[in-house]
Amino acid sequence: MRAQDSATEQRRIAVPRVPQAVPSSRRVGTLQAALGVTAFSLTFPATAWGLEGIGPWSFVALRCVLSALVAGGCLLALRVPPPRRADWPGLAVVAGGTVVGFPLLTTLALQTSSTAHAAVVVGLLPLTTAVFSVLRTGARPSRAFWAAALAGAAAVVAFTVQQSGGALTTADLYLFGALVVCAAGYTEGGRLARHMPGWQVIGWALVPCLPLGVLWAALALPHEAFRLTGHSTAGLLYSAIGSQFLGLLVWYRGMAAIGIPKASQLQLAQPLLTLVWSVFLLGETLTPAAPLTAAAVLVCIAATQRARG
Repeated sequence: MRAQDSATEQRRIAVPRVPQAVPSSRRVGTLQAALGVTAFSLTFPATAWGLEGIGPWSFVALRCVLSALVAGGCLLALRVPPPRRADWPGLAVVAGGTVVGFPLLTTLALQTSSTAHAAVVVGLLPLTTAVFSVLRTGARPSRAFWAAALAGAAAVVAFTVQQSGGALTTADLYLFGALVVCAAGYTEGGRLARHMPGWQVIGWALVPCLPLGVLWAALALPHEAFRLTGHSTAGLLYSAIGSQFLGLLVWYRGMAAIGIPKASQLQLAQPLLTLVWSVFLLGETLTPAAPLTAAAVLVCIAATQRARG
């Protein structure tokens, strides 16, 4: 009898703890996704620094090689077994979108575009990623989510176009191409991170790219400028390790925890963060519209996070 009473009492104590784990997991996931967005917001300024001394094709190739070496070293040191056979197609999409496609296309765009103008890609990326998520994973965000996402995207695009004077450049083709491939890579990475640790998702996407990166660098370096200055070195190291490895690591973990559509909407803040970094690191100027846009975007982000899936 005492044993039964004790078991009953344990069940009574355990029951209230269950619902508390879900909000805690969501908070951690939101924080991880936000850290990823912060890391990504420095990518364009870091790339601009890198291009001061390194040619665009060489820069992307070296970025790929360095990040693949770091990822491969971690996987080897921890003796992580290879992914399942069924996961490799998704990892190929992650590699093509976030390891090769997006870095190359945005680097080529930044040769003729300012970071303010390039930020329009990130302004549309959250909405595009949410659409890819619906098509690929069957996610069904609510109407309130879509309304807030569209409003946030409109606010960011309007601000970045106004910031760049409303002019369309030849770099826009690169930027819109980067938008599509990156959204596909984010969606596949978030889907894989549901059953794989986030760092292994980006790690196994990077490692197969190492031979390609080495060959790519060998072909590009003899034909482009290569001068390691303080800026170009810092830009290369941050792009390879801070953005391409560590940033994607926490980003995919966050996406797996709170869902791809909601995590993607946190990126609405990324263009504004990028412009802030551009002021401090590149000497660019902001218009008075920046704080108003930031406030509108924060409202939209809060609405997407509260909307039911």
